[in-house]
Amino acid sequence: MPKKRKRLRRTRRIALAVLLVLLVPLLTAETALRINYMGDPADGTYTRNRDAIWLGHAWVDGRKKDTDLTTLARDLRTTGIRDLYVHTGPMEHDGTLPKSLYPRARWLVDAVHRELPGVRVQAFLGDVLATESPDGMRLEKAATRAAVVDSARQVLDVGYDGVHLDLEPLHSGDRNYLSLLDDVRAVTRARDAQLSVAAHQIDPLPGFHSFWGTVAGHPKWWSQEFFGQVARRVDQIAVMSYDTMQPLESLYGGYVAQQTALALEATPPTTHLLMGLPFYHENRFGHWNHAETVAAAVRGVRLGLSRTDADRERFGVAAYIDFAATDEDWASYRDGWVR
Repeated sequence: MPKKRKRLRRTRRIALAVLLVLLVPLLTAETALRINYMGDPADGTYTRNRDAIWLGHAWVDGRKKDTDLTTLARDLRTTGIRDLYVHTGPMEHDGTLPKSLYPRARWLVDAVHRELPGVRVQAFLGDVLATESPDGMRLEKAATRAAVVDSARQVLDVGYDGVHLDLEPLHSGDRNYLSLLDDVRAVTRARDAQLSVAAHQIDPLPGFHSFWGTVAGHPKWWSQEFFGQVARRVDQIAVMSYDTMQPLESLYGGYVAQQTALALEATPPTTHLLMGLPFYHENRFGHWNHAETVAAAVRGVRLGLSRTDADRERFGVAAYIDFAATDEDWASYRDGWVR
């Protein structure tokens, strides 16, 4: 019995030590985020009228009509939104884009230009990458990258004002992605069009993407260095600052403040930086609806902007996504950011 008791005590001590090793850094990090949410944003940290919104595929496949566009135009006139990222894909895994996916694209572009002068319509092209499963787009193939470039030309020929790429999950340091951006930007620059991308979040701690990749098999974050490499190759970079696993509104807001500061540090002033707002509502691991609110995101954005570069001109927020947005989401955006 004495030997069994000693073994039991030893086991309990080891379990407690492991628990402390895991919990102490977590609690420290969460406390830091809560502190990061404290204080008052600086005066003037409101919209620069350079905001954006992701729009669903219904706008180009025939489901949306003239009356829908009239309503959208009316609503957007009281916002700072100047870029529409319209889901026009998804691309095939080989990088091609079937024209049958967007029969009403020309109607949308012409209608927006008529009803909302100065608002740009960008083709939101995405696909799943074969980085964490055997299926998906493979950017290491030169032919695939060339096909994506051709898809960019294809949507610009329709009349889009730019190309918005969203390829996920994209691992930090992917040189093939950087090469793709260089090639697509050569096309957009020649057309006087925009190149924008949806970007992963930045390591909240140095090297965190490597740690999380080892633990969970999904790196999720980018290094700040890689984020900067991407930002220097595009006209606009929109951070997907949602799906953060934060359980409380204050922690989420503190996290967004941190992400805003990290992104501002890495993004050259010539590139337009946007921070994502969660205009959707889900409850699952990674995204808690009660925590990831538009109000918390806007306050976090303003705090990060205030502390890092309060006068940054090429800066805004991007709302994801139109068809899931509630009146409360729009009110929080307008009251907290547009004013």
